[in-house]
Amino acid sequence: MSSQTPASSYNLEAFDLPQLVGPVVHEQTVEARAPWSHVVTAGQTLRIIDVGGNQAVDCILYNAADPIERYSAADTMTAQNNVYLTTGSRLLSNEGNPLMTITATTVERHDTIGGACSRESNTLRYGHHTYAQHACVENFILDHTRRDMGKRDMVSNINFFMNVPVEADGSLGIVDGISAPGLYVDLRAEMDTLVVVSNCPQINNPCNGFDPTPVHMVIADPS
Repeated sequence: MSSQTPASSYNLEAFDLPQLVGPVVHEQTVEARAPWSHVVTAGQTLRIIDVGGNQAVDCILYNAADPIERYSAADTMTAQNNVYLTTGSRLLSNEGNPLMTITATTVERHDTIGGACSRESNTLRYGHHTYAQHACVENFILDHTRRDMGKRDMVSNINFFMNVPVEADGSLGIVDGISAPGLYVDLRAEMDTLVVVSNCPQINNPCNGFDPTPVHMVIADPS
């Protein structure tokens, strides 16, 4: 069983991160394996900090006023002609509208094709003994119960900090991460956006070194 490092053991000040523009209006550490959600209003910036290194952060975005409009991996990849997300990537909805824009990142790229782990996919990949392990799908569903949403509202997600290379034959790999402690991604909201996160509990592949760790969320409002 993987160990879980408490958030209190990390010194965020030691990372010496650049300041966000505007006062901080929300700040929270998301413990290992836990879900998190918050509305980031238009113009605000959400910073996600990988405090332990190589921690996959599964994320789905919704129009906060009408969650029927939600993140579309297909529209996002088509618009930017790239399967990876990096600085400048606009995260588009199923209606073609930008929900958020990646304004800065200290990680080379982020994934949006690997999907979210589930008990079913764990069983298929790693064996039936993993079926009882809760996964990102369960985290999303748990958080959705707070707002009368459910599994029907899940779509292909973003995997911040996760390394999913596309091989020459078109197959996908889930391999050692390319992040490190203190690396981050900044996301500017282009509309009022509901951000729903699963701090990935996966312990069966090397995406997070088999050791889920906390991540830190900061929202700043330049207005």
